[in-house]
Amino acid sequence: MKLKLPQGSFRAYLFDCDGTIADSMPLHYVAWTQALGEWNCAFEEELFYAWGGRPTEEIIATLNQKYGMKMPVQSVAERKEELYFELLPQLKVVPEVLEHIEAQHGRIRFAVVSGSARDSVTASLATLNLLDRFDTLVCAGDYKRSKPDPEAFLLAASKLGVAPAECLVFEDTEMGIQAATAAGMASVKVPPPWERRDS
Repeated sequence: MKLKLPQGSFRAYLFDCDGTIADSMPLHYVAWTQALGEWNCAFEEELFYAWGGRPTEEIIATLNQKYGMKMPVQSVAERKEELYFELLPQLKVVPEVLEHIEAQHGRIRFAVVSGSARDSVTASLATLNLLDRFDTLVCAGDYKRSKPDPEAFLLAASKLGVAPAECLVFEDTEMGIQAATAAGMASVKVPPPWERRDS
């Protein structure tokens, strides 16, 4: 399948990482279920995809509230990242997004805007040999309010020196699309793995 881009001439592309550039959501889910399983905490796949784009610590804290648990947020987050890193050799790129990275690289500015930690984003992009394509990375810890708040996208646009209206956002989650819209940016939704495979 091909991604249909909105009309307009854009000076920058802002990409989410997990599920957008990197087909990493299935691997992240494996890491989550293993890490949370050590605490007998369930994490349904549907909920995992619905919460896509949220920072790791925020997910654990929310699960603690939801189930009345007291999982240590920092150590569970570190364990989850550790398990994800072990799965990295299996990581693949999302071909429909790679096509646009290759077509426009060197012509316009590129940024990654992610809810994941910087070391996770860097590791994913390095595994895919794409790290050098991006002018800047905006990751968890670089901003205070996570998606659907527009803060992370606006920060990326200012780092690139490009007006929000001249940015096109590539996102796989509804929260990410809402954040792009709130930032005054056009966006394109990357379908989840099962939809891409079906078409």
